Amino acid sequence: MTTSSLPLDTDRAALLARLAEPCVYDLAVIGGGATGLGVALDAVARGFKVLLLESHDFAKGTSSRATKLVHGGVRYLAQGNIALVREALHERTTLLRNAPHLAQPLAFVMPSYRLLDTPFYGAGLKMYDALAGKAGLGATEFLSRDRTVSLLPTARTQGLKGGVKYWDGQFDDARLALALARTAAAKGALLVNYCPAKELLHEDGKVTGVVCEDAETGTVYRVRAKCVVNATGPWVDLFRQLDGKALGREVKPMVAPSQGVHVVVDREFLPTDHALLIPKTADGRVLFAVPWLGKVILGTTDTPRNDLAREPLPFPEEVEFILSEAGKYLVRQPTRADVRSMWVGLRPLVKPQDDDGDHTKKISREHTVMSSRSGLVTVTGGKWTTYRAMAEDVLRECFATGQLPERAGGVTVNLPLIGAPAGGELLKGMNAPQGLHSYGTEAAAVAALPGADVWLVDGLSEAMVRFAVRHEYARSVEDVLARRSRLLFLDAQRAVAIAPRVAALIEEELGRDAGLTAFHSLARQYLPQAQ
Repeated sequence: MTTSSLPLDTDRAALLARLAEPCVYDLAVIGGGATGLGVALDAVARGFKVLLLESHDFAKGTSSRATKLVHGGVRYLAQGNIALVREALHERTTLLRNAPHLAQPLAFVMPSYRLLDTPFYGAGLKMYDALAGKAGLGATEFLSRDRTVSLLPTARTQGLKGGVKYWDGQFDDARLALALARTAAAKGALLVNYCPAKELLHEDGKVTGVVCEDAETGTVYRVRAKCVVNATGPWVDLFRQLDGKALGREVKPMVAPSQGVHVVVDREFLPTDHALLIPKTADGRVLFAVPWLGKVILGTTDTPRNDLAREPLPFPEEVEFILSEAGKYLVRQPTRADVRSMWVGLRPLVKPQDDDGDHTKKISREHTVMSSRSGLVTVTGGKWTTYRAMAEDVLRECFATGQLPERAGGVTVNLPLIGAPAGGELLKGMNAPQGLHSYGTEAAAVAALPGADVWLVDGLSEAMVRFAVRHEYARSVEDVLARRSRLLFLDAQRAVAIAPRVAALIEEELGRDAGLTAFHSLARQYLPQAQ
């Protein structure tokens, strides 16, 4: 299948029938977030027989809750982590090239309120350009006061000295994850969501597969694989401990979860196609105000957590911090009444084995790949931008441990994802509201379905709901309104309002309950008045 042919069906009965077939996979991946999906795509693109199991929906966890930036990591440059920044800058360009309908360049403006801020930060950003080299998206510019105001018309002007403009990228994280899943499936991989891995199979001290369970029917499947990859993000320690228990060994946790909170407000707070970056807030953190899909995202925080909640709630002080800090740099102070949605993501930060994990700024933002004595390969840490490089590192580990025969890498460097326009043609920007253009070359296939001219809300038609169910693995109202459409993340109240109509369409397509009651309960957590 190419990116221009008819989309594959994602009929669940057919997927489960394949899962039930006796088969030894080359690679079984546990976890359907950015990392696991990247591994699955890389492996199947090299010709391996691949299975991926996701306990909930693809990108349900951290991978749909990013700040929506495809970036090299300006703050990591300040920390002197040159290698991490260089890798991320080059991976940024690869991602933008392979999915131009879902990831595009974005200009950032850093306003300066102190005389030396412009030359200080500008020099660092010039180094950022130099590290990117030919992979750069545009040259850093020093801005006058008037030019800064023209690019950020709602920035506070009192004390403004000038600014610096530089380039990074932004993307739709959940839909990019879905594109990875569907591209892998188009190449022959079997991917099943709502099918959690429950146990690891061991023989003679080696991992030989997984036991999984269809969350909808309770049917249990025993699946054999030559190599098993644990790519469950913040939850990797759960499977490492299962593995250790089978071997009679104690396993020390390697992840220190950190919580990042984002709040969404209307575009009137930042009516521009440029993002606002404050490199150092009152407590030393970075603050972003990013135009995205017709709204503005404000964030993010970085707060340690000791639990692994699937739907973590923001701490009240985190929301107040974001709103108050944004108010210091915008003409109008955003309040809770202005918040259209808020969400929280857990970052799987990797801690040194003698670290208690209390100070997340000191914990590694880099990814870690390791294998246990049983052969279980675990990958965690890292960030969305470097998902492809992480996948290559995982496969190197699978080769190094002798579980898979080595095959040449680099196969995903120039691999367009499902829906990518030929030649990397740019469509509407990521700061424009969602619409048919979000589907890239599949727009015609969506428009051909019933209800293409019936709009439930701006940017979501009945046909899009049907497409989500038939071709994008959607099983519930949440799947459609949180991740196929991003409405829950953009305007939770509007998502609640149209949820009954979405549920009716899903039930018509699937002949089963669409989870409307569960969605209403979930959506309350995205509403500021519920916090």
